[in-house]
Amino acid sequence: MNPVVTIGIFDGVHRGHVEILKRIRELASVYKGESVVITLWPHPRFVLQPENKELRLLSSLDEKTELIERHDIDNLIILPFDRNLANMTYDRFVSDYLVGKIGARHIVVGFNHHFGKDRKGTFENLQISAREHGIKAERLEQVIIDNTHVSSSGVRHLIEEGRIGAANNVLGYPYFIQGKVVEGIKLGRKLGYPTANIQLSEPRKLLPRNGVYAVVAKIDDHVHKGMLSIGVRPTIDLPRHDRTIEVNLFDFDKDLYGKHIRISFLEWLRCEKKFDSLQDLKEQIAADKEEIISLFKTFSSYPELI
Repeated sequence: MNPVVTIGIFDGVHRGHVEILKRIRELASVYKGESVVITLWPHPRFVLQPENKELRLLSSLDEKTELIERHDIDNLIILPFDRNLANMTYDRFVSDYLVGKIGARHIVVGFNHHFGKDRKGTFENLQISAREHGIKAERLEQVIIDNTHVSSSGVRHLIEEGRIGAANNVLGYPYFIQGKVVEGIKLGRKLGYPTANIQLSEPRKLLPRNGVYAVVAKIDDHVHKGMLSIGVRPTIDLPRHDRTIEVNLFDFDKDLYGKHIRISFLEWLRCEKKFDSLQDLKEQIAADKEEIISLFKTFSSYPELI
């Protein structure tokens, strides 16, 4: 089999991760073996820092699996992350798992990879363990795009700031969310812009900053242009102010309740704001739609959803 292995969280499967995937495919061809990706689930911080509720994911497990499989990897192993795994020393993980179970011939890691108990599995220690077992280990340099160092935490920061274009450039694809269309208060319909309210499939998925976005949405294998609002709807006097996700699809008027929808963010338009009246809100929505339609004209072809 001659496995060439990489291990990591791979949240978001951004362009830095893609370089690792390309490298293990290249080496697998040299060894006449197979490429193997080992990823961890759940995210280690959910296990090691359960009190920390701030971390949000760029990709759910299903999304991460889909993104990795796009790159023609031979084998994907999803390793359950728990306290037992967290307490395994790096050298034992190499000997018992990477060599003993997988039979790795060559291990490739990213620039900042650490593994094993207390994150003591630095690349230098990995090299020592690899030599002891007669296998090879290598580390790739960090990918830099437009003077931005590519990392999952960096992508999260861009998305939290609403810098969707920059985030998409680092990801290599439009950032997307998925969920089910649920019933809302139907205000959009009264204003002449019916919206689909989205309940996320993965509650821990990262949402961009509150505001209005140009999006494309995929429903039943069909892609539709639209505009999306994330926020607390400050113009409406509601007793609770939970964040909502509402999308208005252009030239679409079918019933969507209960449907699965995937939405890709293309561009940020404006911040959420409180209007003096519903008429003012309606006029702003009309202006938003006009601007977003113009934005779509600037794309040579808007990205298809993955």
